[in-house]
Amino acid sequence: MNSKEIRALLELLREYGLTEIEVEREGERLRLRREPVPPTPVLSAPAAPGPSRAPEEVAAPRGPVEAAAVLTIDAPMVGTFYGAPAPDAQPYVREGDVVKKGQIVCIIEAMKLMNEIEAKVAGRVAKVLVESAQPVEYGQPLFVVEP
Repeated sequence: MNSKEIRALLELLREYGLTEIEVEREGERLRLRREPVPPTPVLSAPAAPGPSRAPEEVAAPRGPVEAAAVLTIDAPMVGTFYGAPAPDAQPYVREGDVVKKGQIVCIIEAMKLMNEIEAKVAGRVAKVLVESAQPVEYGQPLFVVEP
C-alpha cells in the first residue's frame, strides 16, 4: 500500500467518525485505529436511539428507568442491529428479560458478516434502545441493564 492510499483511509476514518479500519489486499493487511472521541454531555435531553457514544457503566438511569445504577451493553462495531436471528424469529432478549454474562443478546451485521453480540454484564434488561434493522455506531448503547 502506498502513502496516498493510506492517507485516503485516514480521511475515511475522520470523515465517517470511525475508530478503526482494516484492509487486506494481496496478502498485506493494514489496520488503522484511533481513540474514540468522548461524548459531549447533553443535559435534560431524552435518550433517543441514534449515533452516540457512552461508557459501559452509567451513573444515572436513562429515560424511564428508576434504578440507582444501570449498565449498558454497547455496540462493539459499526453495522446494522438485528434483535433476532431471523425476521420471523423471536428476539434474543426483550425488556424485562434476565441476561447472563456471555449470553447472545443481538446480531450486528458488518460487511455482510453476522456478528453475535454477547452481554458483557448480567442483569435485567430495562430498556432496548435500538430497533431491528437500524444502523448503529461503535460504542452506541444498545440495551440498558439493571444489575
